[in-house]
Amino acid sequence: MIILRLDRVMADRKMSLNELSERVGVSNVNLSKIKTGKVSAVRFSTLDAICEALTCQPGDILEYQPGAPQD
Repeated sequence: MIILRLDRVMADRKMSLNELSERVGVSNVNLSKIKTGKVSAVRFSTLDAICEALTCQPGDILEYQPGAPQD
């Protein structure tokens, strides 16, 4: 199972959802879904923009947990 850790990275960078939305060019609603893990896919272009805005690597946002149950 893939776990999304966007909330943790945003907290580490002290960046709000509104600020990230403005920097990335993605709506608050879509970023909120990513932040809460309520998505089944993330475009590479979106992931690229998020990583650029947060100065992080994709592995900081995505975590793999083997054997974890999926929703």
